[in-house]
Amino acid sequence: MRPPAWDQTEFTVGQLSARSGVSVSALHFYERQQLIESRRTAGNQRRYKRETLRRVALIQIAQRVGIPLSELRECFESLPDNRTPTRREWARLSSRWRHKLDQRIHYLQQLRDEFTDCVGCGCLSIDRCLLANPNDKLGATGFGPRRLLSP
Repeated sequence: MRPPAWDQTEFTVGQLSARSGVSVSALHFYERQQLIESRRTAGNQRRYKRETLRRVALIQIAQRVGIPLSELRECFESLPDNRTPTRREWARLSSRWRHKLDQRIHYLQQLRDEFTDCVGCGCLSIDRCLLANPNDKLGATGFGPRRLLSP
């Protein structure tokens, strides 16, 4: 299927799928989850505004970094329904995740860089654990990987 023309204002579900790279069934799912919306033609066919591409792109990115769809829906509810959101509105939306994303980046870097060392989980199975957490002293400060969870 060819992608839609650049000057089209509305897409069929097939065109939206082709341009976004998201399956038709996923688009239907997003619609049921109230993440995107369509209008129906007289023949009961779905038509999506061109701006839906941006929402779908944001959904794809958010899913890749682990932002729950319920959180996305809450954010989308703050955007206007009948017009294209402004740059300022999109910026406001993305700023809501900045702290959480920074935290995730930090945890991912820790996982990548520090999980080969003692993480303070209490297992004491790595030779460095006996030095960094002798007798599981970090267990007194709480549960889980204490050295990774502490700020």
